[in-house]
Amino acid sequence: MSQARVLFVCVHNSARSQMAQAYLRQLAGDDLEVDSAGFKPEPLNPLAVQVMAEEGIDISGQRPQSVFELYRQGKLYDYVITVCDDTENQCPIFPGITHRLHWPFPDPAAVGGDQEQRLATVRAIRDQIKQRVTQWWRAR
Repeated sequence: MSQARVLFVCVHNSARSQMAQAYLRQLAGDDLEVDSAGFKPEPLNPLAVQVMAEEGIDISGQRPQSVFELYRQGKLYDYVITVCDDTENQCPIFPGITHRLHWPFPDPAAVGGDQEQRLATVRAIRDQIKQRVTQWWRAR
């Protein structure tokens, strides 16, 4: 039996999808193949890297990638989970999947305030992502 494949998608692949990917990889180990990608990839959000490091998870070496590149490579997924905020109308749809899920989370790149306020907000987003990924993993 082949390994199930999961793709997390958000617009920039710089924070939300990267965090979700890291949590699911930690939970699933070798039971799932887990990727993340974006519609318009951008460098990793330093706040996301920092709050994940606080959890003991290093995402600093993860490379943002294009959802279109994965498609061109012929990659297919059993689950595609979009993690874009509902207000983001450009959340991409990956073709040819069995299960599509949408888990809207606020965009860490859009948080305001001083450094401590921004960190607190990104921590809250991280915790929401962790909870949702963990619930899905346990229920599947």
